[in-house]
Amino acid sequence: MPTILTLNKIAACGLREFPAGYVCGDAVDAPAAILVRSASLHGIPLNPATLAIARAGAGVNNIPIDECTAQGICVFNTPGANANAVKELVICSLFLASRKIGEAIAWCQGLKGEGDNVGKLVEKGKGAFGGPEILGKTLGLLGVGAIGGLVANAAAALGMDVIAVDPYLSPAARAQLDPRVRLIDSSAALLAQSDYLSLHAPLTPETKGYINAAALAGAKDGIRILNFSRADLVNSTDLLAALESGKAAAYVTDFPTDDLIGTPGVTAIPHLGASTPESEDNCAVMAARQLTAFLETGAVVHSVNLPATQLPETFAARVTVIHQADPALAEQIRAALSGAVSFVSNVRGAVAYTVADLPSAVDCAAIAALDGVIRVRTL
Repeated sequence: MPTILTLNKIAACGLREFPAGYVCGDAVDAPAAILVRSASLHGIPLNPATLAIARAGAGVNNIPIDECTAQGICVFNTPGANANAVKELVICSLFLASRKIGEAIAWCQGLKGEGDNVGKLVEKGKGAFGGPEILGKTLGLLGVGAIGGLVANAAAALGMDVIAVDPYLSPAARAQLDPRVRLIDSSAALLAQSDYLSLHAPLTPETKGYINAAALAGAKDGIRILNFSRADLVNSTDLLAALESGKAAAYVTDFPTDDLIGTPGVTAIPHLGASTPESEDNCAVMAARQLTAFLETGAVVHSVNLPATQLPETFAARVTVIHQADPALAEQIRAALSGAVSFVSNVRGAVAYTVADLPSAVDCAAIAALDGVIRVRTL
């Protein structure tokens, strides 16, 4: 009877995805798996019984990935499940960046009590909140994956000229883009041509601080930047300097920090990108299905630390091995499972995942004792 530890509130429709007999709750000891949203697992000892962690969302910065990998814990995320929710807020932010809508609404609240003078005051003061239309303007996108692709298509439908840089775009994702979206090779050209720039890249050592003083120097004057991906893609000190000088006209971000809040030209939103009931339901359902498949069959779908591995749902006996990606070790494991009727071995970086189906259960103690084997499981 597998036990699932739930951290944060998980949508009920997701919990219903687990088969009968599974026990889910926030006070589970020695869980077989953990289902989490935003709660941090850093600094929290991981139970030796835990086989998998699923993040009901795309980002996994709240999970100690390296520690999990070292202990043979498969970590999942749910890419695309919240894509529409984020896309809608990004499109909204195009208008927020253009028309000073937030400031205008706040100013309007101050007119309360002016009685019959409100109309005159509105006409007198509205000029402070004007801004351009997005029709015909150029939107640049850094990344056109699950979210960026939806933003690109929606912006094209709204009459924007859409350009994008994404060196890792898959053929399948490319096929989903509106034909009007133009892919270019140069991030410098992206900045130089864009009236609006929307960031949809993962945070890596290469992308950290992507928007900095040097990048902004080559940007189109008056650029308006939207960041609904990761806070650290933008060097906030450099961005604030660009706003002050007029090089940048606006910055809309889903990641408020003390230096950004209340700054002219900045619209700070309290991390609402995926905060819709539909998104939370989608993420919970996907995460629950990933955990169930892994616990029941060993299949790996959308893991961030193990290689993707599709497996038959039916089998007599199955052995799964997480191990170092060493060809000599792989041969030793294969030799120990020489009676297998089928054999799958996939590699992701320094980690390999080997699965063998057998006609009957076998003793795996010898495999577990091999140097470089991280975890062995029998199903």
